[in-house]
Amino acid sequence: MSTARQGPLLLGVRHHGPGSARAVRSALDAARPAAVLIEGPPEGDALLELAADPGMRPPVALLAHAADDPGRAAFWPLADFSPEWVAIRWAQEAGVPVRFMDLPAAHSLAAAGEPEAERPEPDAVRLDPLAVLAETAGYDDPERWWEDVVEHRGTGGAGEEALGAFEALGEAMGALRDTYGDGGHRRDLVREAYMRQRMRAARREFGDGYAVVCGAWHVPALRAKTTVAADKALLTGLPKVKVETTWVPWTHRRLARAGGYGAGITSPGWYAHLFSARDRPVERWLTKVAGLLREEDRQVSSAHVIEAVRLAGTLAAMRGRPLAGLTETLEAARAVMCDGSDVPLALIEDRLVVGDVLGEVPDAAPVVPLQRDLTRQQRSLRLKAEAQERELELDLRKDTDAAKSLLLHRLRLLGIGWGTPTASRGSTGTFRETWRLRWEPELSVRVAEAGIWGTTVLAAATAKAEADAAAAEELGEVTALAERCLLAGLSEALPAVLRALADRAALDTDVARLAKALPALARSLRYGDVRGTDATALGAVAAGLADRICVALPPACAAGLDADAAAELRGHVDGVHTAVGLLADADDGLRERWAAVLRTLSGRDTAPGVIRGRAARLLLDDGRLEAGDTARLMGLALSPAAQPADAAGWIEGFAGGSSGGGTLLVHDDRLLGLIDSWLVGVPERAFTDVLPLLRRTFGAYEPGVKRTLGELVRRGPAASAGAARSAGDAPEGFAPDLDPERADAVTELVRMLLASPDGVAAA
Repeated sequence: MSTARQGPLLLGVRHHGPGSARAVRSALDAARPAAVLIEGPPEGDALLELAADPGMRPPVALLAHAADDPGRAAFWPLADFSPEWVAIRWAQEAGVPVRFMDLPAAHSLAAAGEPEAERPEPDAVRLDPLAVLAETAGYDDPERWWEDVVEHRGTGGAGEEALGAFEALGEAMGALRDTYGDGGHRRDLVREAYMRQRMRAARREFGDGYAVVCGAWHVPALRAKTTVAADKALLTGLPKVKVETTWVPWTHRRLARAGGYGAGITSPGWYAHLFSARDRPVERWLTKVAGLLREEDRQVSSAHVIEAVRLAGTLAAMRGRPLAGLTETLEAARAVMCDGSDVPLALIEDRLVVGDVLGEVPDAAPVVPLQRDLTRQQRSLRLKAEAQERELELDLRKDTDAAKSLLLHRLRLLGIGWGTPTASRGSTGTFRETWRLRWEPELSVRVAEAGIWGTTVLAAATAKAEADAAAAEELGEVTALAERCLLAGLSEALPAVLRALADRAALDTDVARLAKALPALARSLRYGDVRGTDATALGAVAAGLADRICVALPPACAAGLDADAAAELRGHVDGVHTAVGLLADADDGLRERWAAVLRTLSGRDTAPGVIRGRAARLLLDDGRLEAGDTARLMGLALSPAAQPADAAGWIEGFAGGSSGGGTLLVHDDRLLGLIDSWLVGVPERAFTDVLPLLRRTFGAYEPGVKRTLGELVRRGPAASAGAARSAGDAPEGFAPDLDPERADAVTELVRMLLASPDGVAAA
């Protein structure tokens, strides 16, 4: 280290600044310190040697969490272009000690867990030092100021130049702290007291021949002359917890401010490019942009790249900037490569400016046993964790795909949301599953939290399911849990879940809750059959629940229900009807018992109109209600004696939603005529009240159906179906009677649509 310099070498940096990172390496090369101290928790010192492991690929983060509460955690992310990472790797390559020097995570995590009443008052205003310096220099954007004065000024190749830049930045921060004090960063006073203690320890070991790499804001405080007693006073009485640390993969997206990271940057992908592209960064960047757009089938040639480079340089010159920055390159790309459109520009910003780079951590990094088992399964199933969202299509008839499904469902039960189920495309069979996968760094914390339940994913999910069943207070919670257990293949947890299910079902007398629970049980039986899971006991519980619903539902549909309660019960009627269809194979009499309930509801005058109408429609769809009887029920519901609001509710129940009510009315002129006649006769005042419900009912129809209904109504009720069609003005494809020849023509196509890929009919 230079003899002209007094005291240790203090390198104040911007976290994740590529210019700072290059300058740090240049300064360390020039000064050759005997040791390096890095801003970070000392608990990570034992893990620093892993930074040199070939399996360590930034971005990564040092994770610290409370041993008895893994959810209380903190991250210290590092990228290739982070000055701290560069300093760590320099020290390892130079063979000199490197250590962390910030306040221990044991104290910071303990403070985070304090009750609100015991915490210090929150800071009112927190100073952004870069924003103040940028404003002083006449900039309205701190990012642009930083690019101009650091990222675009030199390459960090000259050691003395880099040392001079750090001195200047330290002086600027000193002036700010003289003016603004702690700038609202009150917690930093405690952190800086601890840093000074670590520096004193380093001085005793290395003299002044060591270097410190920390945020530039801290440099003035670390240079300040303070006493040991004063620093000890700040650190006395700090709360403390036992802490465990490890390295975890991180992503560029999580380095961005939009990802919620406090010391984040707006453009990690751009900064990574500036750090790796030592020459002609603009040309190389716009070449990347062109490659991305070509992958999206946009016509972008080398001529576009050349013109965009010229435009970016011209914009930078007009604005007095030393080099085209991100703003200029994006403007040039938008004008030249994107035809002025913001749509491809948004893709560039998402994929390149931010990016989905996911780091890797070596196997030697300490992890909880659950994480080790998860990693083993990920590798054996070739289910790689990726930062970019992707869809995964699974065919559960294949062993590997079924194993992937079980793993993802077990992780969801443990609160590890790596995958989210989504609607399958091209098939409604139960052997298909589609997942949307994205690995977020925070999931490492969720894995650590779930480690309390077991050392393997299967054992942990089983224990968690049993505990959830015991703690569940409502029937719906247990039925949902039973479904999740079957999806996850947790056969050992099912007995405990079923006991809880039977107990709560026996005690629950609310028919709405019973009706809400039954569909989940029916789905559970269906999925259990697909996965080969024995769900006999679950079937017995479901059958008992269905019988109780058949008895309790009609009395519950009384006249005193308000509109919201009636609409909720109508939804439960739909759910139970679907569930009965799934359960009927195991109970031949259940379908008949449920049909009797629907007949009772359809003809009970005291039941709300929306429920009577829905019951009639379900009976009609099942072939249990003749067209004439349907017309009679509709005529009664829409008679002059009926209240308009109740009549409108009947129509909503009968013809609303996605039940194909519009197509039914197109084919049955009698039903359409009844509705049309009733609607014409509704008094003006009442019409205003029922209009919103009618618009909701008919507004959901497809445009073609609405046009056809409008044409039928325009012709008026006097034009019967036969007369209209004999005149040749009926909508194409409709006739009074079935055309056998036309019906037979589509038989083969229907058979193909209903068949699975291997020729077996889909479930």
